[in-house]
Amino acid sequence: MIRIVIADDHAVVRSGFSMILDFQADMEVIGTAADGLEAYTVTAKSRPDVLIMDLSMPPGESGLIATGKIKEDFPETQILILTMHDDEDYLFHVLKNGASGYVLKNAPDEELLLAIRTVYSGGTYINPKMATSLVREFVNKDHSAHLDDPFELLSKRELEILPLIAKGYGNKEIAEKLFVSVKTVEAHKAKIMEKLQLKSRPELVEYALKKKLLDF
Repeated sequence: MIRIVIADDHAVVRSGFSMILDFQADMEVIGTAADGLEAYTVTAKSRPDVLIMDLSMPPGESGLIATGKIKEDFPETQILILTMHDDEDYLFHVLKNGASGYVLKNAPDEELLLAIRTVYSGGTYINPKMATSLVREFVNKDHSAHLDDPFELLSKRELEILPLIAKGYGNKEIAEKLFVSVKTVEAHKAKIMEKLQLKSRPELVEYALKKKLLDF
């Protein structure tokens, strides 16, 4: 039996997927979550085989950030990303953060079931259309462009702080959320601005939106 947790900010989506998956003889939904933080908590408690993660879950933590945390702390859980975004850069960051698969929200039920069984068995599943685009990109483009992206220089803590700054949280609020000192937040904020070569908060917000760390 494949034990599954579903993380999506829409209750109707969680209910719909739960019905589909529980109907399968080899699958069981053991928990749900409405944002990245709750996904981490539910995963820590139930240790599912597969976590289906939506990346856009405002106003909670970004699914992309949560994916990295969960995969680092619970490597035995395979993470399958479910999203509306179908661009190659997004796919690259998702896989880099530890996801084992990537399925578009408009995919048929059969594809979702195949993806779950694939990642559960240790494989990697990518939507066929996206896989073709990804291979084409690696063949036709210099992959060093990704390595030159300042985003790759950000630490795990900086990746947590960046979207919080962009959402308008102050240093004290961020410090309380992450259980660190205000000085630590200020230091990380300065490093983020320096690494990304940004000069103002509006530029940071625009950057966070471009990287899909926010969803307004």
